[in-house]
This record gives sequence, structure tokens and C-alpha cells, in this order.
Amino acid sequence: MIGITSYGAYIPPTRLALGAIGGRTPKEGGPEKAVAWNDEDSVTMGVTAAVNCLRGFDRNCVDSILFASTTYPFREKQGAALLGRALDLRREIQSSDFSGSLRAGTMALRAAFDAVAAGSARSVLVVVSDARTGAPGSGLERNGGDGAAAFLVGDGSASGLPVLASFEGGHALSDAIVDLWRVDGDPFVHSWEERFVVQEGYTPRIVDAVLGHFENSDTQMSDYTKVCLYAPDARSHATVARSLGVATEQLGDPLFGRLGNAGAAFAPLQLVAALEASSSPSSSSSPSSDVTSILLANYGDGADVLTFVVNQNAEKIDSRRGVEWHLARRRSVASYDKYLKARKLEPSEWEGGTNPGLSATVHFRERDDDLSFRGQRCTACSAVQFPAQRICETCFAKDAFEPVRLSDQIGAVVTYTFDFFFPTPDPPTVVTIVDVGGARIHLQLVNVASADVKTGLEVEFEFRRIHEGGGRPNYYWKGTPVSG
Repeated sequence: MIGITSYGAYIPPTRLALGAIGGRTPKEGGPEKAVAWNDEDSVTMGVTAAVNCLRGFDRNCVDSILFASTTYPFREKQGAALLGRALDLRREIQSSDFSGSLRAGTMALRAAFDAVAAGSARSVLVVVSDARTGAPGSGLERNGGDGAAAFLVGDGSASGLPVLASFEGGHALSDAIVDLWRVDGDPFVHSWEERFVVQEGYTPRIVDAVLGHFENSDTQMSDYTKVCLYAPDARSHATVARSLGVATEQLGDPLFGRLGNAGAAFAPLQLVAALEASSSPSSSSSPSSDVTSILLANYGDGADVLTFVVNQNAEKIDSRRGVEWHLARRRSVASYDKYLKARKLEPSEWEGGTNPGLSATVHFRERDDDLSFRGQRCTACSAVQFPAQRICETCFAKDAFEPVRLSDQIGAVVTYTFDFFFPTPDPPTVVTIVDVGGARIHLQLVNVASADVKTGLEVEFEFRRIHEGGGRPNYYWKGTPVSG
């Protein structure tokens, strides 16, 4: 049996009220979208989703990592390898990127299932993340959102991790159409006329793919407990659901008005939400069976359909940080102008310039510190240190250390300051010294109001952008208050 053995998600806590777009005053409690902030992108969100997916598991089980995104910041540099380093995975793994299509996530999932079936990997980590930007004032800006999903794929026996949702097959269509596109170097996604996109692109391809799956698998809509449909907007989502005869109780929440269309991660995030609902002992089941079955349909120059059957192992897995956990963890953007600044959509005097940035040699030498957030523990006295060095600061033993991953530990604020001069869309920048198992580490603190910062505050760690020296994103870890 091949399928999903774990899952996780990440949705930025920052929310932009749709009523605030264009500088208007929004209504309290109105629809909103999740937006990646100035130090977040598809890489940082993907790392956090993967951390949530791997929580409680030995990371040495991962044989392959697949990263899917349409908004990876680099044109030539593998994203999967960068995520693998940030996640402190083994070097002896396969790594691949999937891009250029909103179906990148479902294509990566299908590739993972095929790899496990072929025996080329026991356990595959699939990470799907997107932070697309529509032009200010456009429908794409209003309907869009940002987020990431991650899945562990295996066969249960070889990986040692039980399958909680078996992959039952699917269907695919490939059909090029000029509906949505973004050319190289363009920050904005573009769309042809909305009616054409929906009537000639999205609707017929999703419907044809689902009906094609029914024909090939000898199934029908009533055989599925939960149906998750990609859609460019809420109206077209409802239209396709009616066309396919999806009952209200079957239809997965499309998350418009809370998350927004998260690009390549949109359909995978709906899958995470369906798995979350299925993992609850009180989750509903289909009228004809006590088995929870999921149909997932995705779109982008064609369409993908993937189907799953959820088993009792879903109830046994430790609670995951999924869609609902993140939707409940939110903070509102103070104004539309701050959103524009965070997304670099208005001019700033703080441009990166032409300096070459951090030395590639230094970056390579310190990659365990900066990317993997790996410290060391003295084998003589057990003291933890960061960054790594040859002499123990406690017992003075020399070259007697073992590596210790700090990214999945809990730290506590020792001291802090507020920096009102560092360029940020939402000053001040909170700068702290954090104690992590005895090591004292200099870090920025995010997702926290100034009034809530105090000594002793417990923090966990998220992978974020730290600066853009050399005109490219540079990454490091930042602290964020521990959430339940």
C-alpha cells in the first residue's frame, strides 16, 4: 500500500482584509487573505510546512525531497537542495524541483508515488509552496493568497511509517492554453479576460479530468466522502461543483475569504485540510461506507485528479500543524500601504544596490550554522554551543563535540531591544538574545507585538529571509513565540 504517511502546512499569520485593498477602510470580520511578509517567500514557507510534516519523525527516513513552486526566488539554483539543507536532511538523498505550472504540486505528489512504487525511494518528502503576486488593484491580487503544504509519501513497510491515506490512482490531462502566465523577470501574474479563463480553460478541463477518472476507475461522485477542487475564485469553484454534482457535505472548503488562492499550494492545502478532518474520530463518513475517500482535482495547462482512501492510522498520528491550526493564528495588516511595502511593490530608498553581498566562501563554511541551524554538544560536559567552535566554553575540552539540531527546540528570550532604524515595513525590528539549551544566540523575533516581548518568553524557530545583499535572498532562522 502506497500513500501519505504524514502531512503538514504553513499559512502566514499575516492577514490582509480584502476591503483594505486600494487603501479603503475594511469592515470588521470581513473576508481576508493570507500574505507572506517581507522576510517570507516560497522557500521559508516550504521549510516551515516540512518541519510541521516531519514533527516527531526521524528525518533520516527521507530518501528524496521534491519541491514544487511557481515562485522560487532563484532562476538557476535548486530549491529542493536548499530546503534539504535547511531541514538538516541527509546528503545522500535525491532532490528535484517542479515548477512552471499550478499543477506542480500534484505532479510532484504523483512523482513521489511512482518513485516509491518503483522502489527507488522508501520515503519521499513533497513540499509545495507559493507566494504569487497579482498587480495592485487586480482581481488576481484580491483572490490570491500565500501558503505551503508538505507530505511524506511511503509504502508503510519499507519506510517504517504507516500509511494513513492510500493513493488509489487518478487521471491527468495536458492542454496548453493562454489563460494565466508570468514571464521571466516579471513580478506579477497576468490573466486573460476572466470569462475566457473560466469558460474555456478552467471549467472544461477540471470537468473532463474528473469525468475521465470516473470512466477509467468505474467510480462516481457519490463514492467520495470529500471532494477538493482547485479554482481561481469562489464563483467558479461553486459553478464547477454544481456541474459535477458535488453534494454540499462532500465539498471541501475552498478557503476563499480566509486564505485565498495559494497557487501551486492551493489544491495541496485543501488535501491537508481534508486529511485533518478525516483524522478526527468524529469526522463524517460517506452514506454508503465507513471509509473516508478523497478526490482532489487540480488545474493548470490541463488538470490532475488524485484519489485517496484514509484509514484508521490517520487517527493515530500525533496532531499536525495543518490548515485549521494556521488559520486560527492570525494578525491583521495595519494598512494596505504596509502590505505594498512588505511585498516591495512601491519604491524604497533601501534598495539592495550592486554590492556582491555575503561571500560565497563564508556562506559555504557557515552553512551548518546559517541554513541547518546546527549547534554542538560537548561530549565531556554536555554543554550546548552555537556557533560551532573547537574549544568548549564550559569545560575547555578540545574537539569533543557532537552535532545537535536547534531548529526544532524551544528557546527563551534572555534580553531584547527594539530597533526603529532597521528598514522594515512594520517597525520596530525586535532583536533578541535567546537561550537554547544553554547556547546564547542572537536572533530577530517575528510575529509578536512589542508589548508582548519579555524576558523568559518561549520561542520556536522559523526559516526566514534575513537580507538581500548581492541582490539575492539570503536566509537564516528567526524566533517566533511558541503557539499551542
